Amino acid sequence: MHTKQTLSSILIVTTMASVFPLPAMASADHDLRKKVIELTGIINPSDGSRCVSRAGFAAMLVRASEYRSVVSESASVSVFADVPVGSAYASHIRIAARQGWMKGYLGGQFRPEDYITLQDAARAVLSLLGYTDEDFTGDQNGSRMAKFSYLELDEQLDGLQAGEVLTEDNCINLFYNLLKTEPKGSKEIYGTIFDLTLSTDGEINPLEMLDTTVKGPYVVTKSRTMSSQLPFQMDKASFFLNGEACTKEQIKTAQEEYGYVVMYYNTASKTVWVYTAGSYGATGQTVLRGEITNIYYKSSDVLTPTEVTILTDDGELCTCKLTTSDLQFAFSIYGTVQVGDDVILICSGSTESEEGDVSYQVTDFLED
Repeated sequence: MHTKQTLSSILIVTTMASVFPLPAMASADHDLRKKVIELTGIINPSDGSRCVSRAGFAAMLVRASEYRSVVSESASVSVFADVPVGSAYASHIRIAARQGWMKGYLGGQFRPEDYITLQDAARAVLSLLGYTDEDFTGDQNGSRMAKFSYLELDEQLDGLQAGEVLTEDNCINLFYNLLKTEPKGSKEIYGTIFDLTLSTDGEINPLEMLDTTVKGPYVVTKSRTMSSQLPFQMDKASFFLNGEACTKEQIKTAQEEYGYVVMYYNTASKTVWVYTAGSYGATGQTVLRGEITNIYYKSSDVLTPTEVTILTDDGELCTCKLTTSDLQFAFSIYGTVQVGDDVILICSGSTESEEGDVSYQVTDFLED
């Protein structure tokens, strides 16, 4: 099957908005913060209440830095006696130590299993922002914590004290705050290393991130496995079926029931979104598969199609509106889709006219 990706930005706005709702409040709520950090790949959230180890925090630091693309899964040399060479964290710890983000203890120990404290985390994050020992006088730890607070890196850390350990939720807030902060001597936020920008409310918009990082659509038939089309292990992925969180077993059941599913994925967050025919779910999305029977144009513009009809595999004749320039071009005389072609349309919701006719709005499509 030949697939054609056309409208990632439109799809994200219409399809993902209900999955990642933007808050009305001035400061981002935790769900938004969590999604941003997940999409950057800094943290793959699991249990927000669990305490984070020093080794785990070192990995977060590296993933939040320009070294994230060069780190290997294991290091050939360990710089600490208590960090095995084959440890999954060995490379992260070595980078964090060599860059001065984290320090070891006497006797060449790193204490990777100890929990990270706010004081040590603050030092590390300030180092990522370009601050060194020379920037702090007198009580170094006190000066760092004062700078940490001044830069609002402690936003939504709920009054955590310097010696207290961080949970996963604390780290989500900490790294989100880091992304919004300007490094020393810079006028741009730290998040520019991920090509992030701030919205008018001063927060990072996860929908903008999804616009460039979501891959798809892809068709997965019941004879194929999703794992063969994903660039990451399914055991580490999060799944959504028609907008609802689900298991990979539930998606397999949907494949068997409908014969195929339409899939999108994000590599950084290891998230998979799957849509089926005849179900609107939490996002109001559905999938129509069949033959294009008509393409209709504006009476005043015979080059711009406004809607199409599709005869679905179930024998239903559906009217589908084309409201974006990309889709209109694809279904125009200059595009690739013609009457008689088999397609899969991803549609957002449906509306019913006074006459009882149902119409859909197309957000994306595949040539079948």
